[in-house]
Amino acid sequence: MKSLLLGVNKKRLLETIKVSSSIGSSEKGGLNRLALTEEDKMMRDVFVQWLHEEGLDVRFDDFGNIYGRRKGKIIDSPAVAVGSHLDTQPCGGRYDGILGVLTALEVIRVLNENNIETDYPIEIINFTNEEGARFAPPMLGSGGVSEEFTKDFIYSTMDDNEISFQEALREIGYLGDRRHRLKNVRSFIELHIEQGPILGNENKSIGIVEGIQGMSWLSVKVTGETNHAGPTPMENRKDALVPSAKMISKVNEITKKIDGLKTTVGKVNVKPNVANVIPGEVDFMIDIRHKDDEVRSYAIERLKEQLSTIALMNDLEVTITTDWHSDAVRFSPVVTDAIKEAADKWGYSSIKLFSGPGHDAKYMNKIAGSGMIFLPSIHGISHNEDELTLDDDIEKGANVLLYVIRKLANN
Repeated sequence: MKSLLLGVNKKRLLETIKVSSSIGSSEKGGLNRLALTEEDKMMRDVFVQWLHEEGLDVRFDDFGNIYGRRKGKIIDSPAVAVGSHLDTQPCGGRYDGILGVLTALEVIRVLNENNIETDYPIEIINFTNEEGARFAPPMLGSGGVSEEFTKDFIYSTMDDNEISFQEALREIGYLGDRRHRLKNVRSFIELHIEQGPILGNENKSIGIVEGIQGMSWLSVKVTGETNHAGPTPMENRKDALVPSAKMISKVNEITKKIDGLKTTVGKVNVKPNVANVIPGEVDFMIDIRHKDDEVRSYAIERLKEQLSTIALMNDLEVTITTDWHSDAVRFSPVVTDAIKEAADKWGYSSIKLFSGPGHDAKYMNKIAGSGMIFLPSIHGISHNEDELTLDDDIEKGANVLLYVIRKLANN
């Protein structure tokens, strides 16, 4: 067998990324390729063509996940799965999970042109709606395959225009068959940009992801009383907005008391949202993350107590509900050790870390031992048109991915 240090074709890989970057491109150099839109269909069609060109067996399942299977020497053996997603945020970058799909394609191209067979099959996957920008929650494609979400739940999920996931999937021609879902998997590996500053701050090329933080989304509704801003005395008001601002401050303050906790309030709605009317209702959402589920649960209970106290002191009603939660994940040592070995063999600097964002590997870990490779994001920027991962880092990540896949796909 040829050396495991066989490298990828950097020029070809960058050309492939360039093609992707032209589909759904934005004025500022990013991408707007929401799941199951016309732009997503165009990218899917190109990706499927690439898979066929490499002689892969192509199929898509009832969630629109696309698979390209390269046969192994051992008949009916479990596959090594690799991939990520091609959809983006409304003003997303060109790299994100896209690199995970396109570097996997480059790995197949290298294996093919060098006539390298593997003992086990290799499956490239493009998961549907990883971002959750159009259909919430995120990771519906991998969540469907892993049965984290039911088919009825996924199909009935609506976008802002009340178009269902199933309807959108049918519209772009990627409503496949349940029998095509991924099964009999040996391991799963996903390459992704870090979406954070750790690799850059530590001057490391490769992130060996040990797991993914658990996360919860809480919906908070604060109810007061709408009234006219002019005649209503300050002491008689039941303004829902000012106490809500205090609550949001508490959400930020708790992170100073619990190490490693991350909280975000990124969505706020004020009603009636008129300049001369006292707000009678405020809705906001809290995103809470930690690698330890018990710590996250403790933080949620503390926040509920603090927010309820603020509401009581201001004679307001508050309702706090958990809209969605996902427990923390620990990845397979078999996969993470292979990533470390690959980085060491190539002489690339590396560091072990936990992922803050959720990824498809989170749900794939329910099916088979999984792992992730992180690449540096310049200034930690992602989900942004300025998102940037350098060409040299992309090549390094692809070389590591090639090594890991060959190791996992052989006895």
